[in-house]
Amino acid sequence: MTSKVRAPRNRTLTLSDAEYRHYESDLRTAFDPRHPEGVYCADFMNILPSVPLQSIDLLVIDPPYNLRKVYNGTVFNSADEAEYERLFEAWILAIRPVLKPTASLYVCCDWFSSLSIYNVLRKYFKVRNRITWQREKGRGASKNWKNVTEDIWFATCSDTYTFNLDAVKVQKKVIAPYRENGKPKDWEESEAGKFRKTCPSNFWDDITIPYWSMPENTDHPTQKPEKLLAKLILASSNPGDWVLDTFLGSGTTAVTAQKLKRCFIGIELEKEYCLWALKRLDLARDNPAIQGFNGTVFMARNT
Repeated sequence: MTSKVRAPRNRTLTLSDAEYRHYESDLRTAFDPRHPEGVYCADFMNILPSVPLQSIDLLVIDPPYNLRKVYNGTVFNSADEAEYERLFEAWILAIRPVLKPTASLYVCCDWFSSLSIYNVLRKYFKVRNRITWQREKGRGASKNWKNVTEDIWFATCSDTYTFNLDAVKVQKKVIAPYRENGKPKDWEESEAGKFRKTCPSNFWDDITIPYWSMPENTDHPTQKPEKLLAKLILASSNPGDWVLDTFLGSGTTAVTAQKLKRCFIGIELEKEYCLWALKRLDLARDNPAIQGFNGTVFMARNT
């Protein structure tokens, strides 16, 4: 259970003793084919053989990057690139059978593991693009460039896949509004100003990393923002589709999928992370809002 002393205005999610016991009693460790949706506290390699073949519409994963990182006491150590590729390939081969022929997948990574991820994905899928998103924060380096971006590889199982362009179009201010016959051409005017909806690019600079004043924030060391997941889920799935995350962490994929009316299977090895995810899911039932997304448009960073 989290026991850090928090500042009065700190909104980082925590668990009381009673909540810890409550959510601990709800933990699922074996796949239930009658009620498959939910969070599973287990090694995903043990859960996936029970998941129906070709049942998943969208895979979103944030596997450990090829660097040393401590996850709630569990240490993941870096390896040489060939060894890391073999490890990632084993994960992908375990996941691939449960994906529908029309499924899409997104894999998060940093610059160092990005090439290894690509080398594996291109063997088994059709790699469509590489999204680079600006993390806004980064640790300074005295003899290198400060690293403030991460990658997300976008791939599909076939040439038939879902991509909801209108759901993720970007609203941009119009600098030089053009009119035709006195009416706005390709732009709209509102109280906030003049805007045009444009196709999204593969560089995202509007993402805010969860921090202490955001209610979605947890103590997970590599938590991804709900806004980031919302873009992926809206673009590559439809309401009622099944979303899988085999490295669920503190639950962002599951929470965002629930808020966007998708079904989800989230698998996470660390018990406390699963408990955080369960509490976040409960909170999301009463408050389905996604910070930085108003239900129609993705807003600028920190709004």
